[in-house]
Amino acid sequence: MSAVDFWLGRHRDLAANLPGAELPWLARLRETAIDRFADEGWPTMRRENWRHTSLAFMAQQALAVREAAATEAIVADLRARYRTVQGPENEVACAADGHWLVFVDGRLAPALSSIGSLPSGVRVGSLADALAQTPEAVEAAFGRAEEGEAPEALNAALAADGAWIRLARGSLVDEPIHLVFIAARTADQHLRNLVVAEAGAQATIVEHYPAGAAGSTLTTAVTRIHAAQDSHLGHLKLQQEAPEAIHLAALSAEQARGAVFASHSLSFGARLARNDIRTRLAGEGAEALLNGLYHADGRRHVDHHTRIDHARPQGTSREFYRGLLDGSARGVFTGRILVAQDAQRTDAMQRCDNLLLSRLAEADARPELEIYADDVKCAHGATVGQLDEDALFYLRSRGIDSAHARQLLTYAFAAEVLERIAHAPLRALGRAALLERLPGGARLEELS
Repeated sequence: MSAVDFWLGRHRDLAANLPGAELPWLARLRETAIDRFADEGWPTMRRENWRHTSLAFMAQQALAVREAAATEAIVADLRARYRTVQGPENEVACAADGHWLVFVDGRLAPALSSIGSLPSGVRVGSLADALAQTPEAVEAAFGRAEEGEAPEALNAALAADGAWIRLARGSLVDEPIHLVFIAARTADQHLRNLVVAEAGAQATIVEHYPAGAAGSTLTTAVTRIHAAQDSHLGHLKLQQEAPEAIHLAALSAEQARGAVFASHSLSFGARLARNDIRTRLAGEGAEALLNGLYHADGRRHVDHHTRIDHARPQGTSREFYRGLLDGSARGVFTGRILVAQDAQRTDAMQRCDNLLLSRLAEADARPELEIYADDVKCAHGATVGQLDEDALFYLRSRGIDSAHARQLLTYAFAAEVLERIAHAPLRALGRAALLERLPGGARLEELS
């Protein structure tokens, strides 16, 4: 049996029991999506968008859970960390617990979830419930089977649940909305999150992927964001899955006139992690920030593939990615900014910097600009290098031992990305996650 045959069989077994199976439009979409995946299969390096990352090994990959995860303990730890994280600004502490939706093995776990008081007209719940209660609204936001790469098609065919977030016009959600996804007992989970923000709405959404079940597990996750006029949305993804996990994710945003969207991607786990991040500035004066940090060691592989489409005038975008690569790890960044002919007075900047911490580590960085307008300000650049010997010498001359000097410079290189996270407790949460990964993190934590 081929890898494609396995997933075709998986779809046949699950389709009738997936939420919304009775909805004709969704049943057709799922059939179209699995047919597309059957035609395309797992991407290989022969495809331009996958030239540095192949999923051909999935044909022989046996997914299996060796040890189940203690979900209650994981959630309790995450919530405790969020309550107590401290930032550099005079020990910033969280005043409230926020809103928590917890999904276990791809399904909402109500007993582990907790949604606080929300403004009028704001809905935060599961996609499965929304399909039963407001299927027309879900249909408008769900997306199409033809969008994205082949793993997104597999996700469309198999996704059982995810978050459904609808923000009413002018609403403000003060505390972050935390979405926690835990692979506990099943070898694969497929998640689809839909966020619809009406005009002037403001919110911050966090996607947590903590280390769950031990073993070779697969997570596919698709998050779709519709940002209406003058809305402000922040999105932080913190990926810390187990060392043998495979994580394939996509985030796509559509921004109307004056909409502001900030994406922060922190990739600190999984054997292979691929993140496709796309935003379209479809309205005049829209603003976007794509900000990312990845750390890979051992033989891990992490890939960020981004695209920013400037479709209308006076759009502003900033993109910053940094990678820390150790052992025999490989980091990949491919970023494309497309400026349409009608997108005059676009202001766009893109940069990717990678720090190699060992001789065997590899980094591939390919920033791209494609410009069809003539009144723009655009720039891009990339670097791959090692720690600065002059900076190391300076720290050594001040009495700091070699190991700690290297740790300080490594942390300083990464911290610049974290400083762009506007919400202080979330910035501190990201800092704590980074320090857990870095050698000497406990010593560095005293200085942060």
